[in-house]
Amino acid sequence: MKLVLFDCDGTLVDSASLIHETMRRTFLHFEKPEPTLVQTKAIIGLTLDIAIARMLGRPHAGDEEVEMMAYYKSLFSVVRKDLDFHEPLFDGIRQLIDTIGPRDDLRIGAVTGKSRRGLNHLMEIHGFDKHFVVSRTADECPSKPHPAMVTECCDETGLVAGVTLVIGDAIYDMQMAKAAGATAIGVSWGYASVDDLWNAGADAIVDHPSELLVHIG
Repeated sequence: MKLVLFDCDGTLVDSASLIHETMRRTFLHFEKPEPTLVQTKAIIGLTLDIAIARMLGRPHAGDEEVEMMAYYKSLFSVVRKDLDFHEPLFDGIRQLIDTIGPRDDLRIGAVTGKSRRGLNHLMEIHGFDKHFVVSRTADECPSKPHPAMVTECCDETGLVAGVTLVIGDAIYDMQMAKAAGATAIGVSWGYASVDDLWNAGADAIVDHPSELLVHIG
């Protein structure tokens, strides 16, 4: 039995445009310099208050970051409806999940910087809720790369980190996996460079979702 834990933004779904537009509006509302798409992509995967602090060049999140995070959350669904933004699956993801989801020798889960509400929405609109049996979000755990998301999913499923794969596109995913004692699999279609993923401790990197089957078994 293996536990396969997927990051969401940049791994399962392409959400950069939606996240960036929400972040851009948030920064402008608080009279901060407008962030670039590159800056936004660099923090995807982190808990929002920490992400905002890094974008502002601050070492820690304080009261202002918490206030900006609350505004961002209130704005997210508005932006999605306002500009008809959506979070499309990357090519090959649906086929992968449809292939591995029904298998009895696997448990599938999500470890994400999204909110619980955001993850539930994603699972529902793509019909993945029937396959993902465990998950942790930014609402329940410390921000990546803290290993809690992984270790808590292991505890809930009764599986150990040694049989767990963490699949993600960010350096924080790789660092989280290694901190938990799990295998770190990077994906090249997301928001971090391949070199950054290797440097963050990736055990392997794939260029298409179908290649994950080699590592999953």
